[in-house]
Amino acid sequence: MNITLSVDEQVAQRAREAAQKMGKSLNQAVRDYLEQLAGSSQREQRWAQFEARCLQSPARLEGWRFDRDEANER
Repeated sequence: MNITLSVDEQVAQRAREAAQKMGKSLNQAVRDYLEQLAGSSQREQRWAQFEARCLQSPARLEGWRFDRDEANER
């Protein structure tokens, strides 16, 4: 799909330079950003599902607490 955007010339030039420093074209940088943006809602949904499963789990810690010294024992 092609998308047309309106951006100030100076903004576009600075963005193009920033993308070039990342080894990308401006087009690729925008595409990557849109893919990341579209995926963020999926991540949030997965996290919410994980959290719900954790809260519904019958597993309980029964007073156990994390102990940094114990975790670092070798």
